[in-house]
Amino acid sequence: MKLHLAHDHDWDVSTEKARAIQERLAAEVRSEGVTAGAVETVAGVDVSIRDDFAQAAVCVLSLPDLDPVDRAIHRQEIPFPYVPGLLSFRETPPVMQALEQLEVRPDVLMTDSHGLAHPRRFGFACHLGVLLDRPALGVAKSILVGDPAGDLDSEKGSRIPLVDRSTDAGETIGAVVRTRTDVNPVYVSVGHRISLDEAVALTLRCSPRYKIPEPTRHAHRLSRE
Repeated sequence: MKLHLAHDHDWDVSTEKARAIQERLAAEVRSEGVTAGAVETVAGVDVSIRDDFAQAAVCVLSLPDLDPVDRAIHRQEIPFPYVPGLLSFRETPPVMQALEQLEVRPDVLMTDSHGLAHPRRFGFACHLGVLLDRPALGVAKSILVGDPAGDLDSEKGSRIPLVDRSTDAGETIGAVVRTRTDVNPVYVSVGHRISLDEAVALTLRCSPRYKIPEPTRHAHRLSRE
């Protein structure tokens, strides 16, 4: 799959420059676009770190059957130090190389990470989506910033807002979503070119059996091979 970058920047930068890049590109994020019911392919994206190497995996699944239709792996030295809030600078370069190997062009990118639910509203899902100008969402297993706005019902499909209360008004930055009854939730947020409601709907559509949606579950297994 030939990648066409809508934006680009240097990767060998200081942490201060990296934060400035996030703040600049965060203004490009769009929370509207694709409709979950119209999506035919989703690419799960995951990166595993081992010693000094990052192994990026992309697994494309078709909908509604969730069958794998394409996959790719790229392994390289870690391009950026570990800094909380800047993990996309470690993970985006190898993921880009893996995406280049795909023959199927996915409709949506689903990352095992956050999008807008990030201190600077620019998590990995946003970074990847904005650079490629592709629909993207983040489905994370833990909270990076924000708090659930209330108590989540135990049934599958239940959701409540994930809210950043650092401002007086508070800001909804994602959703706490139960993908399996009586199992801990996941945290869904917009990456780019998708609304939060559609991101939640797509997450549930991709989670027929397990807590983790099938695209990122497949990608996680692939990244650890």
